[in-house]
Amino acid sequence: MSQHEIVMTNRNTMEVTGVVSVESFDSEEFLLQTEYGYLGIRGQDLHIKNLDLEQGRVSIEGQLMDISYLDVHMPRGEKTKSLLGRLFK
Repeated sequence: MSQHEIVMTNRNTMEVTGVVSVESFDSEEFLLQTEYGYLGIRGQDLHIKNLDLEQGRVSIEGQLMDISYLDVHMPRGEKTKSLLGRLFK
């Protein structure tokens, strides 16, 4: 597994490493699949500043209000369908 970091600056800029994919996003919510589980990010006026999935990096700008992991640590790909099924019932 690669390194996973979250760096937030002034609650309006966030850089996340160890990102496998961007599952969904809009101006109020992002769902990122990371090497260490799904990461939900909520806020207002959110947008992608930079996206480089080859390097596993995502930068997000906007008013950040909530950051949470939506599952326990599990290897990438394991139980992915069941988690997505629970999220989008």
